[in-house]
Amino acid sequence: MRELEDISNLLLHAAMSARARDPVVRELTGPAFAGQRRLVDTAADLVVLEVVARLLRRGWQPYDVHRIVLRRGDGETASLAGDAIAAEVARRPAATVDRRWREQLVRIGAEVWWQADRPRLTQWAERHGRSPEQALSRAVGALAVLAPLPPLPELPLPSGAREGVDEKVLARVRALLAKAESTPYPEEAEALSAKAQELMSRYSFEQALVEPRPAGAARRFWLDEPYLAPKASLVTAVATANRCRAVSYEKLGFLAVVGHEVDLDFVELLATSLLVQATEAMLAAGRQVGHGGQSRTRSFRHAFLLAYAARIGERLGEAASAAGAEVADDRLLPVLARRSQEVDALFTALFPAVGRRKHTVSNGAGWHAGRAAADQAKLTLERRRLSA
Repeated sequence: MRELEDISNLLLHAAMSARARDPVVRELTGPAFAGQRRLVDTAADLVVLEVVARLLRRGWQPYDVHRIVLRRGDGETASLAGDAIAAEVARRPAATVDRRWREQLVRIGAEVWWQADRPRLTQWAERHGRSPEQALSRAVGALAVLAPLPPLPELPLPSGAREGVDEKVLARVRALLAKAESTPYPEEAEALSAKAQELMSRYSFEQALVEPRPAGAARRFWLDEPYLAPKASLVTAVATANRCRAVSYEKLGFLAVVGHEVDLDFVELLATSLLVQATEAMLAAGRQVGHGGQSRTRSFRHAFLLAYAARIGERLGEAASAAGAEVADDRLLPVLARRSQEVDALFTALFPAVGRRKHTVSNGAGWHAGRAAADQAKLTLERRRLSA
């Protein structure tokens, strides 16, 4: 056992020192450890599992762990981390594993596929056609990503079963947006899209009146590079318009959004669509000649996306206000006020030291182009995820 612990510590040291990684991997797979592959791979299994288990105890969720390894490593490193996640969840009592965690395991393809009588890393190498040295290098790579990660606030998990947004409402929204996307007239498209946003808000208001909810929830939304800061601004704009609050972890690549479950559903669906639209509009603007050759620069694109986010926030706010005016019920304002207090209280409890960030824009052409594109955006809902 002492030798197993020594190898585990050596692997962890190698992961934390870029210069030591290759020499340590070569040593542990070289002549000095000939005939001891089972010992080395078992040590690698144990240390990766322990690092993953520590993260899952410190606020990280299965999808978060997978996503950060995929972002900073590669697909094979992420698959090794996914195996460790599956192993950790499997050794927990089934009754203690939340439904949302199980859904995340399915989403990242993490399952126990290996035999218990041999090291997991050995079987992973055989499955992926990798040498012992290559497999151990991937394990050290996973450790290099995961070991330095900070703890995250523990997000409250949903209590009880939840059916989600009514399918009839989603069908009506999809019908409006299908017309918006097919019409050749921008004014008609904008009117239809705004109507879809109003329908979402009205549904949320009606649910608040007839179906009391628990005191708020929270989710993490991962973003794709590049331009994480302006993309985060766009998601924040959508969250704000839908009575949620968001905080950006730009260095890690995600936002945490606090709100009620129905509103969080709408934020995810609408933000996903608008991120796609923003990227497409940005690339289209880059193909235009009228910007003096500056429309493909990083400053132009950064300014474009920031302006797009600002204008989308204005449009969504207008649509939400219109929806509120249509709900003729004196109970609505106090219910919304109570919900807002619940969201604020949860947000403060989770993120007590959040500050505001100011964005600077150095490209006026990009800013004006972004606002113009946002005016033409369809407030589209699609059942895709932010990280897809």
